[in-house]
Order: sequence, then structure tokens, then C-alpha cells
Amino acid sequence: MKIVELVTSVQAYGWSPEELHFQYPHLSMSQIYLALAYYWEHKEEIDEDMKRRFEYSEKLRLEAGESPLSKRLRKEGLIQ
Repeated sequence: MKIVELVTSVQAYGWSPEELHFQYPHLSMSQIYLALAYYWEHKEEIDEDMKRRFEYSEKLRLEAGESPLSKRLRKEGLIQ
């Protein structure tokens, strides 16, 4: 598991280290705290990497366009 994935869980869901351990039981508490400490020591670099990944995924999403299923569900009024 990557540090970025743990940090994203903290940012998106507000998970504490204990909740991270509950959600990712294959990680020890010491691994979680080490990963979070590494993040804080390299915050600027990791935040920039996360931003770049998000922008790239948004670019791909926009290029792919709406799926045929989404179009059909939207046409039927089942989604907005």
C-alpha cells in the first residue's frame, strides 16, 4: 500500500490512525504512524504528486466521456 493511499483516506474520510488500522488490518500501527510521519516530512512533494495524479485522472475521465450506461440512465431520469 502506498503512503498516498493512506493520506487520501485521511483527507477524504477523516480517518484516524486507529481507523486506518481497522480498514487496513494488514498494516501495523507502527507502519501507519511511520507512513503518516513520512507524509508530514515530505508533505509538499507528496501533495504535488497527489494533485498531479488527480489532474491526470480528470483529464482521462473527460476524454473518455460519458459511458453508454450513464447516458441511458440519465435519459430515463434514473440519475442526474
